[in-house]
Amino acid sequence: MVDSHCHLAGREFADDLEAVVARAHAAGVSRALVILAADAQAELDRWPAVQQAWPAVRAAVGIHPHQAAAYAGDPVEAGRLLERRLDAVVGAVAVGEIGLDYHYDFAPRGVQQAVFEAQLAVAERRQLPVVIHTREAEEDTLRILRGAHGVTTRGVFHCFSGDIGALARALDTGYFVSVPGIVTFPRSTALREALTAAPRDRVLVETDSPYLAPVPVRGLRNEPAYVARVVETLAGLWSTTPEAVSRQVSDNFHRLFGA
Repeated sequence: MVDSHCHLAGREFADDLEAVVARAHAAGVSRALVILAADAQAELDRWPAVQQAWPAVRAAVGIHPHQAAAYAGDPVEAGRLLERRLDAVVGAVAVGEIGLDYHYDFAPRGVQQAVFEAQLAVAERRQLPVVIHTREAEEDTLRILRGAHGVTTRGVFHCFSGDIGALARALDTGYFVSVPGIVTFPRSTALREALTAAPRDRVLVETDSPYLAPVPVRGLRNEPAYVARVVETLAGLWSTTPEAVSRQVSDNFHRLFGA
């Protein structure tokens, strides 16, 4: 089992990281992709400790759309910073999370788009997969991904929570979708309906730890061990076993990230 998106280098895990990793192993989670903010030095400084505690983890590095305003005067600098971080972070296998967030609009939308495009250019140049964050910005996200020449990168829509139409549009890019603990929430009927018919070779699972803990631990700090609840839910939707889902999503993760 693989947690395809977590924030283990966050301060939320600094005090009990080894216990968190032990619980992940006990739950059958063998690997994880840890998201590192390229412009958060504290996270980058904690990354070696995460690697030491869990040698099988790998990293994605990127500038979140919430932080895009810092590059309003020079969006290309976001790409330059990302390049430097990718060179420095041992175990970096992807660019992310990057994208657009129009829910909070912490940065002007035009700036978000320019920073997104600058980082996509880095991913394309380095032939790295991309971890996409998109919230209330689907149209612009898909437009930018497709660009003038079609999609030129590969990657995953992190924390996918859309309906069957949104699933079709995401898959049309050639990207994967990653399912979070939201799928266990009682009101996530449309998401469960979409995933029931999803192509199983295009689905990943994630926790987004420390956020979005699944039922029955909703409201608590999330952690990689709880990705097992997402796997169990998918097994029910797909009328198969958790073991079969675990093998499938692990294979999918390896195909996308090579890790």
